[in-house]
Amino acid sequence: MRTRCGLFSACGLRLRASAWVLALVACGVSGCGEEAAPKSKGERVVPVEVAPIRVGAIERKRTFSGSLDAFAQFDLAPKIAGRVATVAVDIGDTVAQGSVVVTLDDEQARKAVALAEAKLAVARAGVAGASSTLGGARRDLGRERTLHTGGISSDSQLDAAKTREGVAGAAAQVARAQVAEAEAQLAVAQLELEETQIRARWSEGDDARTVAARVVDPGDTVAANTPLLTIVELDPLVAVISVTERDYPLLSVGQTASLVTDAAPGETFAATISRIAPAFSAASRQARVELHVDNSSHHLKPGAFARITISLARADGATIVPEAALSRRKEQDGLFTVNADGTVTWRVVTVGIRDGVEVQVEGEGLTGQVVVLGQQLLDDGTRVSLPAPAHTEPAGG
Repeated sequence: MRTRCGLFSACGLRLRASAWVLALVACGVSGCGEEAAPKSKGERVVPVEVAPIRVGAIERKRTFSGSLDAFAQFDLAPKIAGRVATVAVDIGDTVAQGSVVVTLDDEQARKAVALAEAKLAVARAGVAGASSTLGGARRDLGRERTLHTGGISSDSQLDAAKTREGVAGAAAQVARAQVAEAEAQLAVAQLELEETQIRARWSEGDDARTVAARVVDPGDTVAANTPLLTIVELDPLVAVISVTERDYPLLSVGQTASLVTDAAPGETFAATISRIAPAFSAASRQARVELHVDNSSHHLKPGAFARITISLARADGATIVPEAALSRRKEQDGLFTVNADGTVTWRVVTVGIRDGVEVQVEGEGLTGQVVVLGQQLLDDGTRVSLPAPAHTEPAGG
């Protein structure tokens, strides 16, 4: 290919195949190819690449690395010590609310219940005897009072009758107290017997959860409050990320996000910001943010790493140009728009949302096409030449 400065190789430059020859300006070229606009003698024409200015929606997105946690998780532990008799579930099994998952040997507990029942029976018999004695003492006291009134019984005899009635009344109270004590002991023994049946219980969420860990087997002896199983709720999950001070003001509860993880390749999960920490960690200078993640498919697992993409800002009906179009001159951001006469105009713009490829801009005269390559050689009013449109062979030609 030749131009008025001769072969490109004579200019001593290696040119990009996708761009017009910017080095022609250095060779003193006053025009380049048939696409150059009419010009006066000595007028400079700069080859450029352009892109259309469009109006539409643009988002600023940020992807954070985080981890998945169970929405709810607890360790199931016995309230009493004992030997494990059976374990009804294993890792990955689903457990229903209130179901028995572990049983302890209940021989001692059953014996304790039987003993408490026997003591209660004895105490109740004691109440019956004490009540009978009290009744006899009260009748004797009544007779003594009658005799004393008639002058037949002495004062000492009346006092003795009162004493016997008082002792019998006290004995009856003791017997009733012994019954109450025996009933309490029986209730404790029955509760301990019931506690040998260890049930999965929780207060909120679904009626079914999943066993995440099992640490005991039949025959193991466990102390009270020793963890036996870890039970988790898998839907929903909580995604946890840490954000810097730069991104923190752009987040709010209720913002939506999308989540992907290597544990579920090819799938994208919906998430919503549910909590934002009100303070930054002194060590990392980052704040904890939690997201509610739908996991009805149960494809996500607690503990997995995840990548969470959040829309930090969005504008609809925005004026959008490629980010490559932006230049900075005299401490101002701007770009070059292409005029109908083949010249360009420098326009100062205010930069808005950036998505990494395109950028939102505001300013005057932002229509048509904008220069995306070659603007470093342009000034306001410079004439430019545009790439020739790609030629497409007709079908069958």
